Amino acid sequence: MTTVYLVTLVLLAVGAAGALYRLGRGPTTLDRAVSVDMITSLAMCGAGAYAAVYGDYSDVPILLVLSLLGFVGTVSLARYFPEGNE
Repeated sequence: MTTVYLVTLVLLAVGAAGALYRLGRGPTTLDRAVSVDMITSLAMCGAGAYAAVYGDYSDVPILLVLSLLGFVGTVSLARYFPEGNE
């Protein structure tokens, strides 16, 4: 199980590195917003993988809060940029 967990963490880290690159380099504000949403999703996946491997489900409220913040942030940005204008 440890090997699967390590491979999962490496893949999540590669995804986070790509999202951080897009966050810093993104040509538009919407690209940066999508990268922040992706980083939030990757953090949720990492916390979920930790809970699954170690059987410690005390971080489920953290997952709920992160999912709510990601949803509200994405919806508010979609309302702020209704037609995709920067």
